[in-house]
Amino acid sequence: MRSTRPLRDTHPEFLVIEWPTFHEYRVENWRLARDGSGRIIRGAVTWTWLDLCLPLFISFLWPKLRGNSTALAAIGVTLSIFAWSRCNQVLYESVLVFPTLGIQLETHCGHPSLGPLFVSRRFIHVSRLEDFVIHEGLRRWDVRYFLAAIKRSNNGSILFHVAFENVLPYFSVLLEVYTGVQRFIFPLQLRDSTEIP
Repeated sequence: MRSTRPLRDTHPEFLVIEWPTFHEYRVENWRLARDGSGRIIRGAVTWTWLDLCLPLFISFLWPKLRGNSTALAAIGVTLSIFAWSRCNQVLYESVLVFPTLGIQLETHCGHPSLGPLFVSRRFIHVSRLEDFVIHEGLRRWDVRYFLAAIKRSNNGSILFHVAFENVLPYFSVLLEVYTGVQRFIFPLQLRDSTEIP
């Protein structure tokens, strides 16, 4: 296994992991500030002042609400929702490229201190994969670029599966992933497209 950060100076959140049988293109849920200060902007929250104040607040309420089962149930539901929201943050997203099999899109969720707790995976077999492209979309007054795997379903309809849909990395990261997927999944098409004068 070899791990590299090809865009270390501008996008250190992007990581390429090369295994003997597949390649993983991982984008972690943080980025550098665009102002050049080197400040890190995190997408997943570790601990906040609310995490510290919540047990203190509950310890004050507990003796007063001990006999009230409705209030205790409301506190239990609130704590459950709070714990779920903290443990369901996107930590990183990956595109795994298996040269003879296809691609797999992964989203790893959990708490930054605990690591991934949940993983969602979508595998697209190479026989169903029509193309892997960079698209652009509009969000308010902003143009966003994103990667999409175009898949043909069993009934012949076309489906789009968006890679990095929660993290939304910048174009230079998307271009690195795009060329990697094209190189390993569609090697003949990439060679043919580069030979056009």
